[in-house]
Amino acid sequence: MKLLSVFTQLGSGMLVSIGIFVFTLVFSLPLGLLVAFGRMSKFRILSWIMRAYISIMRGTPLMLQLLVVYFGPYYLFHMHISTSFRIYAVMIGFSINYAAYFAEIYRGGIESIPDGQYEAAKLLGYTKKQTFYRIIFPQVVRRILPAVTNEVITLVKDTSLAYVLAVTEMFNIARQIAANDTSMMPLAVAAVFYYIFNLVVALAMEKLEKRLSYYR
Repeated sequence: MKLLSVFTQLGSGMLVSIGIFVFTLVFSLPLGLLVAFGRMSKFRILSWIMRAYISIMRGTPLMLQLLVVYFGPYYLFHMHISTSFRIYAVMIGFSINYAAYFAEIYRGGIESIPDGQYEAAKLLGYTKKQTFYRIIFPQVVRRILPAVTNEVITLVKDTSLAYVLAVTEMFNIARQIAANDTSMMPLAVAAVFYYIFNLVVALAMEKLEKRLSYYR
């Protein structure tokens, strides 16, 4: 099998994998911050709900969560499930899963800031909102970047789990081509793609970390 032919066939799958990756980050990062706020809330019921959510998302396999998101509407509400819902189920499943991990990363970063900074900001006349977004959050971002980078790299590889819902992302297509042509080349090409994708992500995050180094 020619290498160019493999690239051509995997092209559409690569775009789907990248789409899952981008969508998950766009939604899970802000959702994770909201979950972190809920987790740290003094309102006990909300805090316990967020704790339970985080525990379930981190304590069960992502593959199982994708199946629940896709088949849940049918079994719970007897709703008709179309095949087009697969990609949406994947994006929803990934987003709520990674939001739980990001929430704990945010929480750890926020709680690592000394209380003295809050008190100093209060003396300077800052509101709680101003204190968080102008003083605390920039420092939190700098501190959590290494942990966030690890999760983002894991996300790149986890996009291959979309195959469980028969979504035609790159790994799924590579497996099908490899099985039909009895060749390891499609899987090798997929491996190279994941490596390069992760390398680009790691370099981008490293550059961002250096730009924020003034918060040290």
